Amino acid sequence: MSITLPGPTLGVVGGGQLGRMLAEAASPLGVDVVVLDPTPECPASGVARDQIVADFDDPDGIRELAARVDALTFEIELADPEVLAAAGAEHDVPVQPDPGTLETIQDKLVQTEALADAGIPVPEFAAVATADGLERVVEEFDGVMLKARRGGYDGRGNLPVREPEQAADALAEVGGDAMAERFVDFEREIAVMGLKGADGATRTYPVTETVHREEILRESVAPARADDDVIARAEAVAADVLDFLDGRGVYGIELFETREGDVLVNEIAPRPHNSGHWTIEGTRTSQFENHVRAVLGWPLGPTDLVAPAVTANVLGDTDESRSATLHGVETVLDAPDADLHWYGKDDARPLRKMGHLTLTDATADLEPPARDALLSRARELRDRVTFREA
Repeated sequence: MSITLPGPTLGVVGGGQLGRMLAEAASPLGVDVVVLDPTPECPASGVARDQIVADFDDPDGIRELAARVDALTFEIELADPEVLAAAGAEHDVPVQPDPGTLETIQDKLVQTEALADAGIPVPEFAAVATADGLERVVEEFDGVMLKARRGGYDGRGNLPVREPEQAADALAEVGGDAMAERFVDFEREIAVMGLKGADGATRTYPVTETVHREEILRESVAPARADDDVIARAEAVAADVLDFLDGRGVYGIELFETREGDVLVNEIAPRPHNSGHWTIEGTRTSQFENHVRAVLGWPLGPTDLVAPAVTANVLGDTDESRSATLHGVETVLDAPDADLHWYGKDDARPLRKMGHLTLTDATADLEPPARDALLSRARELRDRVTFREA
């Protein structure tokens, strides 16, 4: 392949923070980005060359996007795989990852069944469509995590159900048709950002530990504070997942480490993922740059660790929606080993992801206590910023 600059134009369905960071990573490569998003002046619009204002599954909008770009990708699973495939074929524009992979992943039950059929370890699960059916599964599994089959995002659409009498209300809350998963007694949650490039080339970033509260990712620790054998199992499972999936790009592979040291797949995202934001400072080539490279069929960049890193999400900490003004930013900027990322959202809502900060320490050893200290400092810095009025 012969690559010249200025480079091609990449179309991205979705213009949230992921689209913004994709555009930031594409720019130094000479790649322009056009995003499609229903929100006027979406977060990515301040960085991308242009925005098409349309719904994620709007056929006319997707066709317009395809007509203006050299390759198509997406940063949100709400994109319509059939519409993407048709627009790509009409304008002879590649769509990556493969729309068929997006279709499989969009439905959590279909995704989990496909993984299980491929021999990839997943938690015990069952399809549920009625309150009576859910009651039986709750009794059999002694409690479940109920997941909406479609549309869940950032913890939305997931609901713990511990007693059979909660079944009817829970099923109504997630919208009916759902998947029930046996609770996993996990030691920690971990993730692997996997990467597929041209000719099926695959790479993985170091295994990351993810810390959630209220179903929202709060911090990521890289490398994960797990035993070497668990790390090896996670890498092996991630390799199997990458073999299973079709299409170039970055995949966020969320995993459970059980108390017994086994590794199970929780969910897969066919795009860059919050669990991999630390790669911007912590590796030579970020997940965002590598997604751009992979989608375009360019050579992949190295995924090796440059320094231990911890990312802390900056979430909306107000009781109600308000104009987004972050106070205390100077405390982060004063820290010499901290990097701040602002997502450009106009309104701060409770627990909405508004930005993140990453701490790195190239002098730290790879023993867990060093990462404990880095995590503590990241939390301390993050807790000094607020959307509440000073």
